[in-house]
Amino acid sequence: MNDTSLNPAGDARREVDRWLGNYSEDHRNPTNITIHWICVPTILWTVIALLWVVPVPAMLGRAGLWAGAAMVLAFAFYLRLSRPLAFAMLAVFVVFGLVTELLYRALGASQLLWLAVAVFVVAWIGQFIGHKIEGRKPSFLTDLAYLLIGPAWIAAKLMRRMGFSY
Repeated sequence: MNDTSLNPAGDARREVDRWLGNYSEDHRNPTNITIHWICVPTILWTVIALLWVVPVPAMLGRAGLWAGAAMVLAFAFYLRLSRPLAFAMLAVFVVFGLVTELLYRALGASQLLWLAVAVFVVAWIGQFIGHKIEGRKPSFLTDLAYLLIGPAWIAAKLMRRMGFSY
């Protein structure tokens, strides 16, 4: 059965609603939700920073190329789900990319790497503590795509709070 048979209007939002709804099912405890509001964006930034410091052959470009490529691929994933949500995530990527570039210039690749690793580990510990409190396993253990849905879930919540639909 395809999505059209479930939703005669063929509404493209059906898939994004399903992803975000399923993610919400694993995130109901207020403490876990608060932890996710802090740790999910933090983890997203660390992934961007970690990819930023992966060496780039000079003939291909400069530092940040791999992070930029990953952000383009993630944007394409989000665009397939929801145009407004994709552009919200694009704004996040731009801000996180600019922050990472500033940190790269200030700290250098080695120190940025160690900072990102340390923050990554602490943020994931926070995530697992949140899920222990929640009493449910993290969503990404059932489908790795939820690693992309987590940031979109927060962006969608922010969009709704500001009066925008996703």
